[in-house]
Amino acid sequence: MNYGFVKTACATPSIKVADCIFNSEQIISQISFAAQHGASLVVFPELCVTGYTCGDMFLHNFLLEHAERSVERILVRTKTMGILSIVGVPVAVNDAIYNCAAVLYKGELLALIPKCNIPNYNEYNELRYFTSGKGVDKIIKYAGQDVLLSSNVVLCCNQLKEFRIGVEICEDLLAPISPSQRLVLDGKATVIANLAASSEYAGKSDYRRDLIRITSGKLSCAYLFASAGPGESSTDAVYSAHNIIAENANILGESVKFSEGITYADIDVQRLDTERRKNNNFTQTSTNSDIHYINFDMVLKQTKLSRKFRKHPFIPTEKAELNRRCEEILTMQAIGLATRMQSASIRELVLGVSGGLDSTLALIVSVKALDILGLDRKNLHAISMPCFGTTVRTKSNAEKLSLAYGADFSQVDITKSVKQHFIDIGQDENKLDTTYENAQARQRTMVLMDVANKLGALVVGTGDLSELALGWATYNGDHMSMYAVNASVPKTMVRYLVAYETQLVSKEIGSIINDILATPVSPELLPPDENGEISQVTEDVVGPYELHDFFLYYFVRYGFSPEKIFYMALKTFEGEYDRYTIKKWMQKFFIRFFTQQFKRSCMPDGPKVGSVSLSPRGDFKMPSDLQVRLWLERINEL
Repeated sequence: MNYGFVKTACATPSIKVADCIFNSEQIISQISFAAQHGASLVVFPELCVTGYTCGDMFLHNFLLEHAERSVERILVRTKTMGILSIVGVPVAVNDAIYNCAAVLYKGELLALIPKCNIPNYNEYNELRYFTSGKGVDKIIKYAGQDVLLSSNVVLCCNQLKEFRIGVEICEDLLAPISPSQRLVLDGKATVIANLAASSEYAGKSDYRRDLIRITSGKLSCAYLFASAGPGESSTDAVYSAHNIIAENANILGESVKFSEGITYADIDVQRLDTERRKNNNFTQTSTNSDIHYINFDMVLKQTKLSRKFRKHPFIPTEKAELNRRCEEILTMQAIGLATRMQSASIRELVLGVSGGLDSTLALIVSVKALDILGLDRKNLHAISMPCFGTTVRTKSNAEKLSLAYGADFSQVDITKSVKQHFIDIGQDENKLDTTYENAQARQRTMVLMDVANKLGALVVGTGDLSELALGWATYNGDHMSMYAVNASVPKTMVRYLVAYETQLVSKEIGSIINDILATPVSPELLPPDENGEISQVTEDVVGPYELHDFFLYYFVRYGFSPEKIFYMALKTFEGEYDRYTIKKWMQKFFIRFFTQQFKRSCMPDGPKVGSVSLSPRGDFKMPSDLQVRLWLERINEL
């Protein structure tokens, strides 16, 4: 349970219908196994103490009494296990029988939560036996204890305030207004446990999976769905033990159908709380909430996580999804630029091309925008502006690619003008300092802006999201443009977008792009080495972009603390970067991120294409003089 991660489980025991003694032993065994595996919460299927398919035997006191004694047996046998267990059982109260979830913890029956929506169609005829738990709110005696019987219950962990559990049962999920909606909105539950007996038929598992995944996303919760298995009667249906654990629209764990056992997943309850704070829909609650909060104490377990974190969180892992994402992003970029051209009544574009990844992506987007508008590609004026650090390789690639796409290409060598500028301000041209580098970037921007004025054109920006996060741009130099098409594309994604283009173009263009992909990332502001090769490699100065994009995603998207991000990075990049290296570049990230906000405060317009954007106009607002001290102190303690 470190850093808000909680190991959870959905368990389907091997049962025998109406054999409560056998079933309770199976349940006890699985609770014990889940606890040994490090789980803090385990959810069992609907009515698993008796079996869901007992039929009219549910109306017999004999079975109901044995079910109650079985719950007592489970309580006694699991008293020393530090795991919250939720078990399905029928409960008789006076002249009614309720289909309940019994919440057990360290020998105490914390609550009995009745099913609210009772199905009575197809193979389901629960109304023959069970009464709806809607509106039921009373203390009863059960399994030798006084216990609350109510559907309005949220269980809260005192040691991890974000770990709050609500419960619903099978059909409740399908109701137009489900209990989980109230438990999340009014009760602030971050976890919903569903005890189910969902019968199987061809194609149903896909529907079930989508329903649970979407529900977890809509409610920004973790959703644990534990379903009955093949041990149930097969008189009219079969039950597949299809257990699913989802979190915020992502499936974290899923069982193999028709296979009884335990499915585990590590959920992140801190992340869920953060998501809700960013979405003000979760602040809207009813005025007469009657939620019962039941608190429990639980030792925070430092269990080994099985959950994996994506090394490149901006990049889909499946190739088909990656291609779809690339096509979608390129389209959004091009549509954004085309829309800006139309609204400003502009037909010409000016773009500085360097032979690097960012300007290549901007060139591709610009061409697509002109195609959308039905304009000649010659309306794109690609300008190469070589100076002190420009290599033959990048200069050649910039020219070849521009011409291959049919753009208007020209070259403006800025070496003389920059040297004159050095004379004007008294700068020694042999002093390779910040002034030496930035004068080149600003001169290039002046050329682009003035050419655009001359042609009545729009200057297309090339800087990407990662550069904005690190402030790796010259203020009022390459930092500035009239429309920044790459502004919300992280560096790790830029590479995939450019590579994706090779699937769509001719072999000639693909060959040029592949050489650009193989070129080290560099601003080329320092002279080449003795072999004429790039001497200034960006990642040697600011650090690996895959690390920075990892830090950026989890810091901005989820607001994680430095120690949590560091913990995740250590696990994710194990064997690639050691502890010292990750800490070093993490310090660099936070220092640059905070101190360079002033550049983002006046960044140009550009289209948002992903879940992380640093535009000050909508997505990320931060004063330029915000202090980084607290974050650095925490990193130094790691």
